[in-house]
Amino acid sequence: MATGIHYRVEVRNLHAHLFGITLTIARPAAHQVLRLPVWIPGSYLVREFAKNLQNLRCQQGTKTVPARQIDKASWDVACALEQPLVVHYEVYANDPSVRTAWLDATRGFFNGTSLCLQVEGYQDQAHVLELLADEAFATWSVATGLEPVKVNKHGFGSYRADNYDMLVDCPVEMGPFWSGSFVACGIPHRFVVAGAPPSFDGAKLLADTQAICEAEILLWHSSTIKNNSKTRKKDEGQGPIPFTSYVFMLNAVADGYGGLEHKNSTALICKRADLPRLPRTTLAPTTHKQPEGYTTLLGLISHEYFHTWNVKRLRPSELATYDYKQENYTELLWFFEGFTSYYDDLLLRRAALIDNATYLKLLTKTLNGVAQTPGRKVQTVAQASFDAWIKYYRQDENSPNATVSYYTKGSLVALCLDLTLRAEGRTTLDAVMRTLWSRCQGGPMSEQDLLAVLQQLGERSFAPDLAHWVHSTKELPTTALLEKHGIQIHQEPDQVAQQLGLRVKESGGLFIQHVLRGGVAEKAGFASGDEWIAVQPGGSDAHGAWRLQTLDDFTLFAGNAKKVTAIVARDKRLLTLSLTLPKASQAVRLSVRDAARVDAWLGMQMDAATSV
Repeated sequence: MATGIHYRVEVRNLHAHLFGITLTIARPAAHQVLRLPVWIPGSYLVREFAKNLQNLRCQQGTKTVPARQIDKASWDVACALEQPLVVHYEVYANDPSVRTAWLDATRGFFNGTSLCLQVEGYQDQAHVLELLADEAFATWSVATGLEPVKVNKHGFGSYRADNYDMLVDCPVEMGPFWSGSFVACGIPHRFVVAGAPPSFDGAKLLADTQAICEAEILLWHSSTIKNNSKTRKKDEGQGPIPFTSYVFMLNAVADGYGGLEHKNSTALICKRADLPRLPRTTLAPTTHKQPEGYTTLLGLISHEYFHTWNVKRLRPSELATYDYKQENYTELLWFFEGFTSYYDDLLLRRAALIDNATYLKLLTKTLNGVAQTPGRKVQTVAQASFDAWIKYYRQDENSPNATVSYYTKGSLVALCLDLTLRAEGRTTLDAVMRTLWSRCQGGPMSEQDLLAVLQQLGERSFAPDLAHWVHSTKELPTTALLEKHGIQIHQEPDQVAQQLGLRVKESGGLFIQHVLRGGVAEKAGFASGDEWIAVQPGGSDAHGAWRLQTLDDFTLFAGNAKKVTAIVARDKRLLTLSLTLPKASQAVRLSVRDAARVDAWLGMQMDAATSV
């Protein structure tokens, strides 16, 4: 195929988890620099993908060409001009996450950032990816968002990308996966699932995902959708739907959760037990009920699909062009991840996949999670965005005390903004998002763009609001705003761990993971890594100590004592800590007080005319 940059990917050794890659550069530079990215867009951590690259060698014709490594992920190849450069190397692929690459006898998966060396100077040229397979893979198929050029019925063959960014933004799934499809607002969608059990209800997953996709397309493109989002019509200002097809790639495993967004696809991972299940007809049939974790999976699907607009196209101006060599900083992850987190569950409600009570239960969890994080008083959500590279993705025992999540607090900022706009009666956050899309032409944006749209639609300055909610550590006005919209706020006793100021792991014993700032456990001297072995009520040894396995054991044996002696193991030494028990702290629970107001918020779709 006539192209300047060509990658051939083959399965080199299934059991050694090795992909073999051959990169051909038609007209290399005299000193051709090759570089593997150190991070993947959407996951803000330097992951050092080059650590998995091995056996790199270069040829021009029959001559071996030396490749000099110039840093941890880059090579300089001295080339003869006007002669193709062929680069052979292998990549070890044994990471089951959505961010890197995987290969074994049951499945293959990779992101281009893990396998495809970037050819300096040629990033903007067309790239071709060729996927090879032999008879041993007769049951395997391919799923990817790349444009097919010449492929067989299973999807193996050649694909094209306009440039390097597009190439590495289209992950590849290979294997004997389940595959299904649907159409949402005229756009074909494919859903593939690796590792699905026999009980998997694929039809339900497709139907529910279709409902999510239609709700989200309608939110972003209401003026281009007609007849309840079933057909498309001429653009009326918001622009056409920005993709012509979409692929969901889900890997179902024993234990896992996560997703990574791409322009016309997403890679997902979930617990196998959370997949929707067919009704049981044997083994004592029971009332059919989907797993509780299925709602979590739908929320993940909703989240990653929303990113198709909010982060993959509408994105921080600092990330207008990706620098794959190093960190790319922005203070706006509270908007791109946080606002997406607000909409993921809200759109499940609008798609009628959950009811008001379930939505409020999910929102309650977010409210309590942020309130129970001491780091919210230390770090602003804008700072959390900037520090994602060293803090959010590198959690340690002190993280809850020093940081706040731009996902969860960012979602509450979106909640406050939406409820404020609705209370003032001029617009909604839906309209703001659509107008931002039009203003920024589905491309880079800044906080100033958001403020300008809020001024335009809200008819006042929202700079003081964002200064309070985003650039300070002051508390958010969630309670007052929720009450205005028909929500009843209930105060209930907090969980025992939170009352003590601890986060624990209960696995073969009671282990301390985090000691929260200002809590009674910190005052008593607990430390991360301690094993809490026993408790002695009343601080007296008159009745001996009681062995602990869980926090439920603690409440059983401490009774109503105001002070206890905790016995912990630290570095193979037994320590006694005096623990004074606090008065019960409070958590919130939400319920519907005014159904009409709640429905107006959770079910409302703004008319397209108000969005620009």
